[in-house]
Amino acid sequence: MTAPQPHASGERRRRHPLPQPGRVSPGDTLQWLAAGWRTFVAKPGIWIVQTLILIVILTALGVVPFLGWAVAPLAFPVLVAGMLAGVQALERGERLRIDHLFDGLRRHAGNLLMIGAFHLFGALLAALIAAAVGGSAALTGMLVGAFAGMGMAAGGMMLAVVVFTVLWVLLLMALWFAPALVMLQDVSPLDAMKISAQACLSNLATFIVFGLVLYVLTWVAMLPAGLGMLVLVPVLAGALYAAWQDTFIKRALLPPPSDSDRES
Repeated sequence: MTAPQPHASGERRRRHPLPQPGRVSPGDTLQWLAAGWRTFVAKPGIWIVQTLILIVILTALGVVPFLGWAVAPLAFPVLVAGMLAGVQALERGERLRIDHLFDGLRRHAGNLLMIGAFHLFGALLAALIAAAVGGSAALTGMLVGAFAGMGMAAGGMMLAVVVFTVLWVLLLMALWFAPALVMLQDVSPLDAMKISAQACLSNLATFIVFGLVLYVLTWVAMLPAGLGMLVLVPVLAGALYAAWQDTFIKRALLPPPSDSDRES
């Protein structure tokens, strides 16, 4: 009699090794943005409609009484994954559809919502840690009193800001590739966040440059009454897809050097 195998699907998935990040250079960031622009101009009308729907959904969720601040971060990875599915469809020569935006909800809703939950929990934890650091410094300053206490309190608040910034950046690194890894490579949420953080840390200079460029582009896009976001969001989706390909797919497909290459 054959023993039951209730976890056969999980074992089958575990046979496949987790994707490992490759090396990318700061110069690749311009190629990613160029790829994002080509993605947008391929179907600008559909991308703009998708972006409008994304903004409306996130705005509507954000104003839900009492829970809006928590619901929007949960939904964000789902919508990002849907846009990445649209970019992948275009790359495969398929037709881009508006409802590609909801492919994440149809295909990996649970895992993507879990990434959103990690996002929410991580942000709250970072804020609590920073508040604890700042609050303890302020309390100590009050006990010391006078100018020394004021300086201690001010220094503690600055330390709290630094602590929150460091924790927030680490959280963003864990989230950066997570929707792509879950949606496009069927990686579990926790593994996806670990691998994403590993990819960003091992290519730290590249992603610092990329982050600075995106920061500048976001401010530029916000200048014309925020209308530039209708272009920037799909460009970023295409750039993120290109960054995922270069970091996890194309680098892995490079053949190992042959014996003749080593000898030469």
